Amino acid sequence: MTGTGKARVGILGSTGRVGNLLIDNLANDPELTLGAVHVFDETNRTFAADVVVTNSMKVLLENCDVVIDFSAPEATQELCERALEHPKPLVIATTGFNTHQQNLLREASKEMPILYASNMSAGIALLKQLVEKASATLRDFDIEIVEQHHRHKVDAPSGTALTLGEFAAKGRGLDLEKVRISGRDGQIGARTKDEIAVMALRGGDVVGRHTVGFYNDGEFLELHHTATSRETFSKGAIRAAKWLVKQESGFYSINDCLGI
Repeated sequence: MTGTGKARVGILGSTGRVGNLLIDNLANDPELTLGAVHVFDETNRTFAADVVVTNSMKVLLENCDVVIDFSAPEATQELCERALEHPKPLVIATTGFNTHQQNLLREASKEMPILYASNMSAGIALLKQLVEKASATLRDFDIEIVEQHHRHKVDAPSGTALTLGEFAAKGRGLDLEKVRISGRDGQIGARTKDEIAVMALRGGDVVGRHTVGFYNDGEFLELHHTATSRETFSKGAIRAAKWLVKQESGFYSINDCLGI
């Protein structure tokens, strides 16, 4: 904590789009202040004298009270490995983890509070619950999920779309990885009853749009969420950090933070 009582935030992924927004949003926050930023190569930003700029995970962790991570799976893995030596609350918003990295998050959460969310927006948090409810209720309806993002996004389908797919599968007692398809081409035959499609579109500067559709003969229901600004994610992560610094060790979701 600083002399003003503000918790110090460390940012992993500080040179990315959301990382830069986090720095801006923390400038006048009443509860949090920027303590340290991790930079892999270089940064064009200037910082106050008391902000530590480093390429060391150890130094990052030593100079903050909570970390917000919008980076890449390999960087998050290193963060968790170092955090096991220097436990700190971790807000993880990186996506695209492999099984080992997912398990590492769970193991690390036994030593520190970790909040993981593929999307930090309140709207998506509520949408997950709506999707699960609709899936369970509309059992005869086909489920198709479509996500759209900017041309620079490197993983597909998006972590958010896969999370929505998991909640859709959960509503019907299914394992998403056993029923998911992410492409159709050629003579593939008729759609199977349980399959859940998760499709990705890429182009332009689309921040994020997700549609979960439930389709039946004679009617369909579509649930949409559109992010019009990346500040949805940065401000959501800051809200999560304020909540997480008060929690005991454990693995949390954005829904826990929002109390929904």
